[in-house]
Amino acid sequence: MNGLWNAEGVRRLWNRYKYAALVMLLGVGLMMWGHGSGRSAPAPSASAESRNISREMEQILEKMNGVGQVRVMLTEESDGERRLAADSRLSYRGSASAPEEYSRSSEVVLVDSGDRDEAVVTQTRYPTYRGALIVCQGGDQPSVRLAVTQAVAALTGLPADRIAVEKWQ
Repeated sequence: MNGLWNAEGVRRLWNRYKYAALVMLLGVGLMMWGHGSGRSAPAPSASAESRNISREMEQILEKMNGVGQVRVMLTEESDGERRLAADSRLSYRGSASAPEEYSRSSEVVLVDSGDRDEAVVTQTRYPTYRGALIVCQGGDQPSVRLAVTQAVAALTGLPADRIAVEKWQ
């Protein structure tokens, strides 16, 4: 046992298992590299995204029968996210089984959309909402409250108990 930990023992262990250790290290490096391969960008700003959705929702709800003027406030549980397509390159020096040195480079994939280049989005995650408050002129009528609650639930995925509809004053 004591002989294993002297310099000669360590050298014998290294000579015996060096390729396995290098392959394992390379695997760990590639796993860590894989997590960053599809770049992710935050959605436009959480509050800006909510304001856009709230404005759009207000415009739609105002067109519903009996609703009248509307204001919508959404609270977020989590932000949205966009994953961008990336062109990644891995280069190494030495043998493939035990590279001496390797490096990784990555560029976001852009497409020409006429007047400007745009990033290719591979996945979009929309924000999840915690609750919604809707204030509208018809908020005192049960049929309007039900219709507005159902519409907001359909648009946000919120359950009815997290949507409050109140009368505009």
